[in-house]
Amino acid sequence: MPELPEVETVKNGLARLLPGLVFTSIDYDWPKSFPNAASDVEAFLVGASVVEVKRRAKVLLIELSSKYSLVIHLKMTGQLVYRGEQNFGAGHPNDSLVGKLPDKSTRTIFEFTNGAKLFFNDQRKFGWIKLIPTAEVPNIDFFKKVGPEPLAADFTWQDLQGRLARRPNTSIKAAILDQSVIAGIGNIYADESLWAAKIHPATLVKNVSASKIKALHLAIHEVLELSIASGGSTDRNYVDAEGNKGSYLKFAKVFRRVGLPCPRCGTTIIKTKVAGRGTHICPKCQRLTK
Repeated sequence: MPELPEVETVKNGLARLLPGLVFTSIDYDWPKSFPNAASDVEAFLVGASVVEVKRRAKVLLIELSSKYSLVIHLKMTGQLVYRGEQNFGAGHPNDSLVGKLPDKSTRTIFEFTNGAKLFFNDQRKFGWIKLIPTAEVPNIDFFKKVGPEPLAADFTWQDLQGRLARRPNTSIKAAILDQSVIAGIGNIYADESLWAAKIHPATLVKNVSASKIKALHLAIHEVLELSIASGGSTDRNYVDAEGNKGSYLKFAKVFRRVGLPCPRCGTTIIKTKVAGRGTHICPKCQRLTK
């Protein structure tokens, strides 16, 4: 599933490409991917222009001139790929995962007055695009429950400590994967951040010292910022807004590095299971604290 850096990368691309464009038509083949009334689409999407593209946690928001917004969750395999009039049929020259569009995974196609198209591809069909009044977006249950943005300037290590303290008997990995604790962190960046902070993922929150939480807060920042700068991580299906793969996994220290030496101490990286997820650790750098 795309995590915060991947969704942020898609947002950055769409924020560069879409503002000012006007929707002319929408076509979809899977109602669950685009569960919107035809009357609303005709009244509030067709003829509306894109005002701004935003992200909250792992959700994309495309604000429209009609005072409605497209709320988009990519879920496991969703992709949003923009094609200008000159190249939407032939594919992008830098593609690795996306070729000629539309393809068999294309669920929704948005067309603009300039001839460009935005393709929503989703092999597993779990993702969705909802058309909602912009004023109502903060009232969506997910947005009322989701935790703070980890890269927000006002999100301090003390804030992280306070939110973690509500789950003292939860493993630290399960806690930071919980979207109500902190937004946007998934399996890849949990493993990478915990390695950087020298914390075993199975350590209970109550056994993680303040100094370790401070180190974890810094590690989350550094790992997420590096991934955003690298265009995110392409593990399977993820691509950016123009169909390009992300390169963060070239810089990963433990994720997908089973059997390789730890970059810090040379001990062999192993894979275990924590919080029901495959988990990559250095058994020497990340000792379990009890």
